[in-house]
Amino acid sequence: MSDTANPAGTTMEFHPQPRGGEPKPWAFPAPERSTLPNGLTVLRSHRPGQQVVAVEVNLPAPLDAEPEGLDGVATIMARAFAEGTDKHDAEEFAAELERCGATLDTHADHPGVRVSLEVPASRLAKALGLLADALRAPAFPDDEVARLVRNRLDEIPHELANPARRAAKELSRQLFPASSRMSRPRQGTEETVERIDAAAVRGFYEAYVRPATATAVVVGDLAGVDLDTALSDTLGAWTGSTAEPRPVPAISADDTGRVIVVDRPGSVQTQILIGRIGPDRHDRVWPAQVLGTYCLGGTLTSRLDRVLREEKGYTYGVRSFAQVLRSAPDGTGAAMLAISGSVATDVTGPALADLWQVLRTLADEGLTDDERDVAVQNLVGVAPLKYETAAAVASTLADQVEQHLPDDFQAQLYARLAETGTVEATAAVVNAFPADRLVCVLVGDAAQIADPVRALGIGEVTVVQGT
Repeated sequence: MSDTANPAGTTMEFHPQPRGGEPKPWAFPAPERSTLPNGLTVLRSHRPGQQVVAVEVNLPAPLDAEPEGLDGVATIMARAFAEGTDKHDAEEFAAELERCGATLDTHADHPGVRVSLEVPASRLAKALGLLADALRAPAFPDDEVARLVRNRLDEIPHELANPARRAAKELSRQLFPASSRMSRPRQGTEETVERIDAAAVRGFYEAYVRPATATAVVVGDLAGVDLDTALSDTLGAWTGSTAEPRPVPAISADDTGRVIVVDRPGSVQTQILIGRIGPDRHDRVWPAQVLGTYCLGGTLTSRLDRVLREEKGYTYGVRSFAQVLRSAPDGTGAAMLAISGSVATDVTGPALADLWQVLRTLADEGLTDDERDVAVQNLVGVAPLKYETAAAVASTLADQVEQHLPDDFQAQLYARLAETGTVEATAAVVNAFPADRLVCVLVGDAAQIADPVRALGIGEVTVVQGT
């Protein structure tokens, strides 16, 4: 410490600049696992300071279990959970949630239905009671189900008008056999949704929703919360029969290289979606595939963006990613491996030519050590920020449950990413995106883009109508 006089004649003290301490190691939170007497599996993770508690409930009610001709019934059922119970009608239920400061969201996808709750820790017990009522005794009133069906029918034309959504619909239709549920829109078509009524919703609920097959994930600051009692009094009071595990259909796809143009006359942009299926998180190649895919198109500094955005100015951004479709208890499953972006109509041909050249160069020359190092730093280094909230942790734990992964999967993944070398990452991404085995969907003006794309020789070009 040193003293010096200031102009006013007083004495000021100067202290040494504080120095940072040793960084604390970070690991993805490990949950505690237990089972309630009714068979409900519970994963809990105490996160000090997270005063907003997140709850995720996995319901194994998969889309492939929907009755024939009723695609979308899982989505309508999920949305109807908040439309009243045996204790409250729809308006009363919404008001009770609001009094708790809670939000309740639902979502249906290929693996099943997810119900998500967020609530201040001080009101967790009350909110769990409402959640339990919604799962235990949903009313599924005829008028509310009919309203949800109308709402869903109103959404479909907007989705068809959205180029990205239209491209995703067409890619699924092209990749998977017509007999596979994965070939059809997750939330149903106009034809199937309009057939859904309250009886169909109740039938699907009774067949597939029960505590013995469900899992609840609870994450947040649980200090001072008697979670055992809260769970016992709420979700623990939910009753239902046990059931044998439902067989999971195998996933098959046709990734013969080809191009499908979804015609949108007059479109000034072309939406690009390129995909195939590949290994999911059970496969030992997954960490290397994640790393290689990130190097290819995971961020603004990745190879696709460097060429198509920075050098050529074709696009605002192109991304590559892997999205798990569904996993089975035996460890089998698949992920959608895809590249997406949009370009101006008049540069569709040149943009695709450069994109395919990036893939071929990657196969010939491989990734660089610098690309690998930056990807590891970005993927592993930002993990503590990515999981700052209880909701982010709960969602990832629920994903692990849904995909039949061990509770420490995410923690082990970061360790494996850090250990993955450049050669491994290169091999994984080249195998994920072989230039001659990709299905390319283009949503745009066929009159302007079909012939330039045919000239590239990247696969047979077929034009389909945009509606």
